[in-house]
Amino acid sequence: MSPSVYGIDLAKHSFSIHGEDHQGKVLIHKTISRPKVLSTFANIPPAIIGMEACGASHE
Repeated sequence: MSPSVYGIDLAKHSFSIHGEDHQGKVLIHKTISRPKVLSTFANIPPAIIGMEACGASHE
C-alpha cells in the first residue's frame, strides 16, 4: 500500500493540515493550534509530509 500524503501550512499560531490517501480520498482537512501539532501527527500512520511556510512564519 502506498503511504498517505499530508500537507501542513506552518504559521505562527495555527496550522492548516490536509491529508489524502493514495487514491486521493481526503483523510483530514482542518486547522489546528500549535500545541496540537505533535499529538495530531503522533496519532496517524507513517506518511509523507510536505511543509509550506511563508517568509514571516518564523518571526
